[in-house]
Amino acid sequence: MSKLEQVRAEMVKAMKSGDKPRKDCLSLLLSVLKAKTIDKRADLTEEEENTVVLKEIKQTRETMESCGRADIEEECRFRISVLEEFAPKVMSEEEIRAAIAQVLAQLGVEKPAAKDKGAIMKTLMPMVKGKADGAVVSRLVGELFA
Repeated sequence: MSKLEQVRAEMVKAMKSGDKPRKDCLSLLLSVLKAKTIDKRADLTEEEENTVVLKEIKQTRETMESCGRADIEEECRFRISVLEEFAPKVMSEEEIRAAIAQVLAQLGVEKPAAKDKGAIMKTLMPMVKGKADGAVVSRLVGELFA
């Protein structure tokens, strides 16, 4: 079952139960997924669907951090909680560190230097794309050189 079908099914449940805030949030996610499908002119892969959901979560967090109003922040928290139901499991820092160690072994880098960061990131990012926050990955790779 694709995310599009999952979101649609959850939206129907929310409508039947009279949960308007949840229905509105799911409706918005559904429209974004449909728009992306139309833009691509083909069905989305699971990775592309996950990317859409993570982008929505990121945009909602940015809205929450920049607004400064308690009512909007509460609404954003609710939206994030609903969107996270459809988000892929995010890697923990330990899992990211393990992936970094694997990449270092693969590249044969024993003592990483700042000049190696590009090669490390180039190999690492496809492995963790859609599973880890790029900012966290970059910070953990940066810690190798500190």
